[in-house]
Amino acid sequence: MTGRHPRKAYDGVVACLPVTIPYRRYSTNNAQWWIGRALRELVRGSGLRAQDIDGFSLSSFTLAPDTAIGLTQHFGLSPRWLDTVPLGGAAAVVSLRRAARAVQSGDVDIVACVAGDTNHVDSFRKTLAHFSRFSQDAVYPYGAGGANASFAMIARNYMDIYGARREDFGKICVAQRQNALSYPHALMKSPLTLDAYMAARPIADPIHLFDCVMPCAGAEAFLVCREDVARSLNLPGVRILSTIERHNACADDPVQVRGGWVVDIDELWSMAGVKPSDVDFVETYDDYPVISMMQFEDLGFCKKGEGPDFVRSHTFTNDGDFPHNTSGGQLSVGQAGAAGGHLGVVEALRQLTGKALGTQVQDAAIGLVSGFGMINYDRGLSSCAALLARPS
Repeated sequence: MTGRHPRKAYDGVVACLPVTIPYRRYSTNNAQWWIGRALRELVRGSGLRAQDIDGFSLSSFTLAPDTAIGLTQHFGLSPRWLDTVPLGGAAAVVSLRRAARAVQSGDVDIVACVAGDTNHVDSFRKTLAHFSRFSQDAVYPYGAGGANASFAMIARNYMDIYGARREDFGKICVAQRQNALSYPHALMKSPLTLDAYMAARPIADPIHLFDCVMPCAGAEAFLVCREDVARSLNLPGVRILSTIERHNACADDPVQVRGGWVVDIDELWSMAGVKPSDVDFVETYDDYPVISMMQFEDLGFCKKGEGPDFVRSHTFTNDGDFPHNTSGGQLSVGQAGAAGGHLGVVEALRQLTGKALGTQVQDAAIGLVSGFGMINYDRGLSSCAALLARPS
């Protein structure tokens, strides 16, 4: 873009202390309970007091009527920097990049980035009914409430244009399930075969059962601080090489075939000083496998339209040639509301510090995490990505 000011690198700022509060399919506890458990683990793991955390970034769909500011009193926090990031699957990377800039500028020292949601028996239906005014007025009254119908349209359109097959989406799901089998917090504990994937009942053609995430309750969290602060706390700090964020991009796509990554992807790679072949693993936001395939293209691992061939030529398992969603991703771990967007960042921090809870990617030095969220009828509006590197 003409006249665009080059962005400053994130030198001296790190992310550390990944926390997961193990997921449950349903929970009678509210979102505040899950968020509080995540904050408690950040305090325990860092040796800090709650008052020492002077920044708080929160993402949650089921927090109402409470807000982030209300929780500061509830949890005994006194932050001088506060952020609420209502971007669903894009929230983690956006939280990371905003917190990193705040730390870099000196506005805050230690930011707790937390996402958590509950899942009562009826809470998912209520979330769909109140997701947006667009959903209430233009989609939900016609029986197409929720993401399944929208992503079915996106998937069918992508298949028609680029020749993707259900088998290609199935390969992504099967590989992620294999990765999940060694991850202790994954809710999906049984192996998945391609035959079982293909035979699964349809939900909204061409979306079938194993293309869909399973809503659940849980929380994810991490800290952002200066490298010297992390070192003083004996916490390995993962370096932030670059980030991008874009909303409502590619509005000229009649049905979405591109995400906002394509607008800023050159900046992501140039700022980091690395190229796609340098990346050791990738954590994409995977509410549906078609979106992961779209990200392989838009993030620069292959050209637009080459996603199906890219999938056919790689394994995507942790011990293979393109480790992808190394914990199993949301398709096998579960989607704990807004915490689903934080799953990839938290997993990347573990992989890059050699502390994976499941299978460790060998010699993992650079990881890419991407986010995607806030679906309207025919597209997701938010896209983001971060390149992270192991501690120096």
